[in-house]
Amino acid sequence: MKMKNKIGAAALALVITAGSLTVSAEALSHKTAERAITHSDTVNDRALTERPGATRWERYISLDSVNNKNVWSYARKSVKVGKTVLSVQSVTIGGKDYLPTRAVANALGLSYTYTSSTRSVVIKGAGLQMTFSDGCYVTYANDRALFSMTPAVILSDGRMYLPAGVLAKAFGLGVSTSDSEVNLTGAYSPITHASKYYREDEVFWLARIIHAEAKGEPLLGQIAVGNVVLNRVKSNLYPNTIYGVIFDRKYGVQFSPVLDGSIYNTPSFNSTLAAKICLEGSDVSDGVFFFLRPEASTSSWIPNNRLYAYSIGRHDFYY
Repeated sequence: MKMKNKIGAAALALVITAGSLTVSAEALSHKTAERAITHSDTVNDRALTERPGATRWERYISLDSVNNKNVWSYARKSVKVGKTVLSVQSVTIGGKDYLPTRAVANALGLSYTYTSSTRSVVIKGAGLQMTFSDGCYVTYANDRALFSMTPAVILSDGRMYLPAGVLAKAFGLGVSTSDSEVNLTGAYSPITHASKYYREDEVFWLARIIHAEAKGEPLLGQIAVGNVVLNRVKSNLYPNTIYGVIFDRKYGVQFSPVLDGSIYNTPSFNSTLAAKICLEGSDVSDGVFFFLRPEASTSSWIPNNRLYAYSIGRHDFYY
């Protein structure tokens, strides 16, 4: 299929030479693993197009991990929830402010249950049920899927931390930050339940195109495919609905699953999850419109006409 995309956030490992690709297992903060793909003996340093005779630098994007669990390794800020100053500070990991989840929940009068066997937390309150686990990138709040490129994490102080933006969204609060403070503002107003937020037809079709195009791909890759569809919905060059984009025939069939019928297959759990994450506004693409799976593609139109952006799993994404 065809599509276009930029990099909003990713994890950098190392630069490697043409030949074999080895991506570092260590995910650093929002960077990109690169390798050179040589198309001829002529090497044009860091060329980003598919011109004959050029070198394309292949960028692999992955999720960030938190390998250093020492809480004292990170910059710290005071935390205010309304007018209450918490006794526990935030930590800044990979440029993101992480908040101590139990302390925030207690300040809002919410119940907080930690289960050590699963390293997971359940927060309950008026109109809210929320759960998340150590090392996971998706927080569930009222059956909504809140995604972050960096995971929930238990640090060396034994506390579970989450990115401030995720907590604020779940609790219906604003968030402001300075060099010394993270402030959750406004009145507690739990996130709207999934049953009233997601449109059934949008989840239905977005999950199906993600499954048909990216079945077996990592969750991040499935999100990126969904982002491509939504990028087209927002563009005046394409139809303004998910269904319309998928079945668009203005310039010929845009997605091969429409031709082979796999668009009608039942999506996996991950594909449906990726669709919901996209509909929450999570965007790892920063605007790409095209993608393809090189070994399965029967057309060279995208690499010959569009600017390469990056790769996730077996898919290449293009502007």
